[in-house]
Amino acid sequence: MTIQQARAIAENFDDSKSYTEEDFFAFTEAMQFLIREEQRPQDMLYLGGVYYELKNFELALKYYEMAATFDYDPAYECLGYIWYYGRTGEKDYKKAFEYFSKLMDKGDFVATYKIADMYKNGYYVEKNKAKYEEIIENLYPKVKNCRNVFDPVPEVYTRLARIRTEQGNKKEAVNLYLKAKEYLSQRIRHNAFFGNMNIMKWLIDDLYELIPFDEEEFDFYDLYYLLKSPHRITFEAYGERHEIVSEQDGGTCAVCFDGKWFRDRDEFFKGAQIDGERLTEIYWDLEEFRVVE
Repeated sequence: MTIQQARAIAENFDDSKSYTEEDFFAFTEAMQFLIREEQRPQDMLYLGGVYYELKNFELALKYYEMAATFDYDPAYECLGYIWYYGRTGEKDYKKAFEYFSKLMDKGDFVATYKIADMYKNGYYVEKNKAKYEEIIENLYPKVKNCRNVFDPVPEVYTRLARIRTEQGNKKEAVNLYLKAKEYLSQRIRHNAFFGNMNIMKWLIDDLYELIPFDEEEFDFYDLYYLLKSPHRITFEAYGERHEIVSEQDGGTCAVCFDGKWFRDRDEFFKGAQIDGERLTEIYWDLEEFRVVE
């Protein structure tokens, strides 16, 4: 294998699409070859990220730590997440705080709101709600003008919205949630990473604690609210009608879309497709949502 061949395999691999075991094996072989030959931390981080998405956190940790040996800032963020959430089975808030602090000192927005979370929750540091709110308030004007969909606008907006809710400023909280929803929907179109999907789910749950749900006018991501309970919903895509049914199954609702069953709303948003395209990728083309029952 040459570097050019390996790079072509890596560039043609798309972990958001369906792929065979052979495809994945070829991709990992190509990436490992590139890492050995070129020693680029970007490649190490990318391979670690693919394993993270697959929830193979041990291998994700291996490649994140490898990238960090090159003093590669994005690797510190990823390692912070690994230890903050205990992805490998062990939480280490001290390590998480140290990795996030290293980046916060450089002005990194993601690391900064994670340090804020640690003050809010009392992880490694003493719990300090005022410190948490101060950090988020100071972050807000810094992210307001961000335009890249991968900038942490929804993360900061939703945190500030919860602060505003506690302060009794429901109108501003709702406005922040709606802006975060629009921003996040565009991000998910490019990357339906489970972390992004969770932010959207929590956002929708929080939003409709503040305002009534309008069954006459709602969109694709509002299905997070409807699919928590039994419903039958139709919508139109490319001139054809489609049906979604949620049915109570124990403590949650299973979801059926065009005859295919999903365990719950999370699995539906992760896997529902029309003609090989994820609904999250074509949500702008989904129209005429209706609650049938």
